[in-house]
Amino acid sequence: MSTRALGDSALGSAQALSGARVLGGAKALLVDLDGTLVDSSAPVRRAWTAFAKRHGLDPDEVHAFAQGRPSSETVRLLAPSADHAAEAAFVEEAETTDTDGVFALPGAGEVLRSGYPLAIVTSCSAQLADVRLRAAGLPRPEVVISSNMVMRGKPDPEAFLLGARRLDVTAARCAVLEDSPIGIDAGRAAGARVIALRTTHGDDALARADAIIDSLAALFARSGKRDC
Repeated sequence: MSTRALGDSALGSAQALSGARVLGGAKALLVDLDGTLVDSSAPVRRAWTAFAKRHGLDPDEVHAFAQGRPSSETVRLLAPSADHAAEAAFVEEAETTDTDGVFALPGAGEVLRSGYPLAIVTSCSAQLADVRLRAAGLPRPEVVISSNMVMRGKPDPEAFLLGARRLDVTAARCAVLEDSPIGIDAGRAAGARVIALRTTHGDDALARADAIIDSLAALFARSGKRDC
C-alpha cells in the first residue's frame, strides 16, 4: 500500500472514530432523509431541471441551491415573480410520481433499527417523505418532521427543535445526521452535534459539522446497536 493510501486510510479511520464519539454521546438521533438515508438524486434533478427550464435558469445551479431546502422556499427565492403555489405543486407532483432511481443508502436500515430514539427531519413534504421511504424499502419511524409541520425550513433550526421535542429530549442531547451544508447549519443552530455524510458534498462544504464520514454503514458497524 502506498504512503498516500496509508494516509487516506488513517484519515478515514480518524473521521469514523470522531463520528462514533459523537454518536456515542447522543441520547437520540435527528436524521435527514434525502442524501442521508435515501439517494433520490435522480428524480430530484429531473424535477428541478424541468423547473429551471420553465424559468430560464441554469439547471445545475438550481439543483445545487435546492438541496436541503423545502421546495416552496426554493421556488419563492429563485422565481420571485412566479405563481409560487402552482410552481411548488408542479415540483411536488414531479417528485412524488417519479421514484425511478430512488434507493436506500448503505447503513440506512441499520440507523432505523439502531435502537436509538429517532426522528426523520426532512425538507420534503409528508407525502413525499412517505413515497421516498417506500421506494427505498425502508420502514417509517413513528416521528417524521416534514416541511408541512414548520414555518421555516432549513437552515432555520425549527424542524430539528421540533423533532427533539417530539422525542422528549433537548436538541443538545441529539446527534444530527445530515448531508447538506444548510442542514448542518440548522442542526448546529438547534444546539445538536452534527455528523455529516459525504454523499452529496465535499469536505469543504461540510466543514462546519462535528464529524464527517463516508458511510452510515461504517459508523453503525463501529458503534453497534444500542439497547434502549
